Amino acid sequence: MEKVENHKEFIELSYREAIKAYNKGEVPVGAVIVRDGKVIGKGYNCRLEKNNALYHAEIVAIENACKNTGSWRLDGSTIYVTLEPCLMCVGAILQARINKVVFTTIDEKGGCLVSKLHFDRLNLPFSLSYEYIPDFRTKLLLKTFFYELRKKTTLQQISEEQ
Repeated sequence: MEKVENHKEFIELSYREAIKAYNKGEVPVGAVIVRDGKVIGKGYNCRLEKNNALYHAEIVAIENACKNTGSWRLDGSTIYVTLEPCLMCVGAILQARINKVVFTTIDEKGGCLVSKLHFDRLNLPFSLSYEYIPDFRTKLLLKTFFYELRKKTTLQQISEEQ
């Protein structure tokens, strides 16, 4: 019998990671990786902090999980992420052998599970399932972040014009 994980608990933890990113001025995306009901890795977007385009929440969480487990193989694990993963992150998830992705907000512009590129149509020899569980908080956090960013940019432009 397959073990049923408590999605609510792990979605909450990924949301807390997204809040960390938000508080640092990063795009608020968070991720946690779970195996056998235990968190083995977590992370949030920190591209600005690390000055590196690769530091998406999923990549940071995978790096953290590999360090914590002592292995790059994360078989039997699930990654919970607050935004549908992009192509780079789906590739990293596949390479790490993560079995399942649970995400709470669809990324219509760059998501690669249900939005843009449907990786499962590529006939890859990998076993990866995914589940979309909507959480209004993660969507609202992203909308708030980008609203504030646009407002700040507009105010900065007005200030420079004067």
